Parts: sequence; C-alpha cells; structure tokens
Amino acid sequence: MSRLVVVSNRVALPKEARAGGLAAAMEAALSETGGLWFGWSGRIVPASARELRQQREGVIDYALLDLTRGEYDDYYLGFANRTLWPLLHFQPNLIDYSREQHAVYLDVNRLFAQQLAPLLRADDRIWVHDYHLIPLAAELRKLGVANRIGFFLHVPLPPAQLLATLPGHEELFSAFGACDLVGMQTRDDVRALHDYLREETGATLDADGGVIMRDGHRFRSAAFPISVDADRIARQAGTAVRSAASERLRGSLEGRALAIGIDRLDYSKGLPKRFEAFARFLQTHPHWRAKVSFLQIAPPSRQDVPEYRELRTRLERMAGAINGRYAEPDWVPIRYVNRSFRHATLAGFCRMARLALVTPLRDGMNLVAKEYVAAQAAQDPGVLVLSHFAGAARELEGALCINPYDADELVSAIARGLTMPQHERRERWHAMFAYLQMHDITAWRKNFLAALDDA
Repeated sequence: MSRLVVVSNRVALPKEARAGGLAAAMEAALSETGGLWFGWSGRIVPASARELRQQREGVIDYALLDLTRGEYDDYYLGFANRTLWPLLHFQPNLIDYSREQHAVYLDVNRLFAQQLAPLLRADDRIWVHDYHLIPLAAELRKLGVANRIGFFLHVPLPPAQLLATLPGHEELFSAFGACDLVGMQTRDDVRALHDYLREETGATLDADGGVIMRDGHRFRSAAFPISVDADRIARQAGTAVRSAASERLRGSLEGRALAIGIDRLDYSKGLPKRFEAFARFLQTHPHWRAKVSFLQIAPPSRQDVPEYRELRTRLERMAGAINGRYAEPDWVPIRYVNRSFRHATLAGFCRMARLALVTPLRDGMNLVAKEYVAAQAAQDPGVLVLSHFAGAARELEGALCINPYDADELVSAIARGLTMPQHERRERWHAMFAYLQMHDITAWRKNFLAALDDA
C-alpha cells in the first residue's frame, strides 16, 4: 500500500502536550502504511540557521522546517491569521490585508513545496491541511509532482461574493484546482466552493459533481465532517470525573449546577455575546442566582495579533462587571479561566456540567460540541446549547440550536436546558452519542482517504 504524506502548518510530535484528536487521527492513518508528516517546526530562526530536521518514530517520519521571524510575522500572524482567518469566518470588517504579507504567504508555501518535493516517493498520497497551505498543491505541481493530492479545509468557506473581496482571490482559490480531492466540513461549504469557482474562475461541474477548471483539470469536492473518538472520550470522562481536579471543582460548586464553555480565545467563538446572554439570564431569572455557575475556559491564542489581545481585555472587563453586579459572598456567577487543561481533565469537567454553551458566530465544525456529548453520563446527561453557525449543528440534532446573535434566544435555551426533564435529556443524548459512535474520527479519515484513492 502506498505511503501517506501529511502536510500541515504545525506537526504534532509523539507525546507532545498540544496533540489533540486530529493529531491522533493523523498518527493512526500514518501508522497503517508508514508515512511522513511535514510542517513547521515551531522554531523561529535567522535565515542562515534554517534547517529541515528529520526524525523517525516507529513507521512515521517527521520533517520539521524552521521559519524566520519575518516569515512567521507575515505568513502566519499576517496573511493567514489577520487576512484569511477573518475572511473565512465571515468577518470582513476584521480583515487586515497587506500585499507584502500576501507575497510572503505565497513564498512560504513555495518553500514548503521545495523542501517537501525531494522527500516524496512516486506512489505517495499527499494530504494537505487547512487555510495556511491553500497554494501548496499548485506549488508542488509546478515542481513536477504528479502524486495524488488531497486537501482538507478545517474552517468554513463563505459565499463567493465575500471571497471575491480578497485582493488576488482568483490566483489563491484557483489553486484548489491543483488537487485531486478537496474536502470541506459541510455541504454548505462545498456549495460555496462550487459557486465561487463557477462565478469567478469559469469552472464547470460535471454530472458526477466533479469540478472542471478552465485548464481542463478535474477534481472532486465533497463534505467530510470531522469528528471525535466518542468511545475513548466517554471512557476518559468516566475516569476523569473522579480525579482530584474534578473533585476540587465539584467541592467548590457546593451542589450548584455547572454550565461550561471551552473555547480557544478567538473572536469567532462569540464569547462576548455569550457573557452578555448569561448576565441577561441572571437578570431575567433571578431565582437561578447562586444556583448555577458558568465556567468559561478560554486559553489564549495568537497573542501577537492585536485583535486577540483586545478580546482578552474585553472579556476580563465583562466578567468583572457581571460578577460585581450579581456575585454573593459565597458565589461567583462567571468563572473565567485563561489557561489550558489536559484533554482528560476537560472531559471530566464536561461530564459534571449540566449545560454546555457552544455558541460560535461561525465555525467549521467545533469539536467541543461533540466532545461534550461524548463525555456525558448515559443515565443523567447534560444539555448541549449549540450555535446554528457551527458545522456540528448539521449533525447533532439533539442539541438546543440557537442564533448566537439573539441574546434572548440564548437566554431561553439556558433556562430550558437547566430545567429539561431527565427523560428528554436521555433521548436527545442517546441519539447524538449513537451518531458520534458511527461517524467518529476514524470513519472521517478512512472516508477521506478512500475518496482520495478513488479520485
């Protein structure tokens, strides 16, 4: 069987603390046939000290490429995260475009291709991940790489009219045509891709749904909703709920209900609106004061980007103001925590929570929603409140789906979730958990790779 080559902005090395569900899925896929994982090392070095470091663990080779400070600033912090991220998350008002940063983004993709090409074998299958590396397939083709290339976009794709606001959008998004398979999170994303390519590049669709570019190249595109290992998380939660960390949290609640939010600190997650809605819930449902606590875990990310620093400051002020208004000497409404926890610890916290608030303004999938469902106790599960604008809402029909821009709707969902009878909670949870068991992270990667083989 041919070797798999995974390419991503960052590489998750074995036993690395930052490794999550995606890393486990990639390691499992690479282990089946042997493989190579290529990406940025995480190191920033002078150009003269740049190196491609290679190491082997079992049947998996890792190739780690250093970046310079200028490349990190312009490729990663700049074009990827201050231009593409807000664009792809339907936030055009936050786009900060620079021709210089765009050029460096293209240069880094070219550099990745130049460093990766000599490592490839003739029958390798290449799986490229996410918005950092949209041009990579096209750069590999320019170097004569003829291998099958699949690309998976982990974030949403907005409508054609919004994509077309990006300067140089034609060259960037036409690069999808260099792939053999392009995977998206939802069918809505696939439709957005098709609409864009038809309207802006003159591409056509064939009878089988394949995309035919103007140069005649054909590729397939389809939805492959990413998922979690539901059974593993369930086992993990059952153990972690008895851990010292969970016992401390349980003791601090003193019998009160727990609502939980777990999000990377990012403006796409809708955290200010979530805080506002919880404050309104306390205002309009005063009998719940001192009976429920909201724990928001939000590890900082991209702290070098001004918008993220501003968001952190805003949330700290909001949490302080809400607590100042409603707190009692022995109770604080919002517990706002800006640090990371081990995945197992979070699974334990989720099992304890009566309610999960997963309310992004826009999200490709949002695995926290799926992880919360997987972590619940079958006999007494909690309730998931989920944004319509998360990809997970297309699959988790047992959730209470809300519009995160409507504070009153979110308030109503919080109230309903906290008072939902146990039999209804069980019915909703059982349907969602059964779905997650069938459509887990293993099924996701196998479906994608089978489609790549058939492309």
